[in-house]
Amino acid sequence: MNSRLELHGILVNILGSENVYFQPPESFKMIYPCIVYSLNDINMRNADDRHYLKAKSYTLTFISKDPDSEIPEAILELPMCGFDRSYSADNLNHWGFNIFYKN
Repeated sequence: MNSRLELHGILVNILGSENVYFQPPESFKMIYPCIVYSLNDINMRNADDRHYLKAKSYTLTFISKDPDSEIPEAILELPMCGFDRSYSADNLNHWGFNIFYKN
C-alpha cells in the first residue's frame, strides 16, 4: 500500500475527522481543526548499487483555534516524529512537526 495513504489514514484517526489535507492549493478553504502535510524529503540508503531503504520525510502542521488541544501530543506519539515549532497566525494556533514514514 502507498505509505502516504497509510500515513493519511493514521492522521485522520488521530484528528477524528476527515480534515486532513495533503499539499492543498492556496485557494482551498480548510476546515479547522485540521492537519496539513506535504512531502519534504526522501532519505535513501544504498547497497550493491540498489536502494534498500527509503524513508519519506513529511512536514506536518496541526492548525486549531484551541491553544490547549491534545492533538499535538497524540501526533508526537507517532514513531519517528519530532516537534519543530509552534506559532500563532490569523487567530489560529499552528504546531509544526517532521515525520519520517518508511516506504
